[in-house]
Amino acid sequence: METVEMKVEMAGIHEKRLRKCLSKLKGIEKVEVDGKSEKVTVTGCPHRNKILKAVRRGGLRADFWSPQNELLLLNAYASSAAAAPFPFNNFTFFF
Repeated sequence: METVEMKVEMAGIHEKRLRKCLSKLKGIEKVEVDGKSEKVTVTGCPHRNKILKAVRRGGLRADFWSPQNELLLLNAYASSAAAAPFPFNNFTFFF
């Protein structure tokens, strides 16, 4: 049994299309989809290239997950946390 991790560009509606594409392949046991990080984990017997080909045939942009994607996610979360709105108080600036 093999586990394949992929980065798939998708919106909320694409998850259903993704699952439908993968359901046509024989030997797939489990599909996990993380919408925020656009990460898809497929567990089963088919070769990883067949899985990628099936997803691309469904009209979705996909590629294998790489460690570089993890770094991009960490940077995105860090920058969004740093850009959180600062609580503004009128009285702190006029003393």
